Amino acid sequence: MLDEGLNLFFFVFHSGLILFNLLGWVWKKTRRANLVLLLLTVLSWFVLGIWYGFGYCPCTDWHWQVRSRLGHVDMSPSYLVFLIRAVTGIEIEKSLVDVFAVTFLLSAVAASSYLNIRDIRSSRKRLTS
Repeated sequence: MLDEGLNLFFFVFHSGLILFNLLGWVWKKTRRANLVLLLLTVLSWFVLGIWYGFGYCPCTDWHWQVRSRLGHVDMSPSYLVFLIRAVTGIEIEKSLVDVFAVTFLLSAVAASSYLNIRDIRSSRKRLTS
């Protein structure tokens, strides 16, 4: 029973984190938190990925442990491949998903970084004016 709840929690929580990574830079109030989460994601994918494999995410790891205890054997090496299949029923090649994931991640990092820097500069200008 607990694992069923955890499975649902990770599905919703992890999907929400992905959406926040992609869109959190849009709203001024969430930009700093978005940048922090994006940087943590980059560190996880590329630094922890050295030891655990490219794109490593602790949320995926924990979710797969829960799903394994529930007897699921359909776990993809990519959470995004799993998510696309779970939501749409479409099976997409992991390599294609990886290209899009990195492209969208780096685009979000660029947008979030630019807007956070712009916000800091404009608030400094207001303080000195």
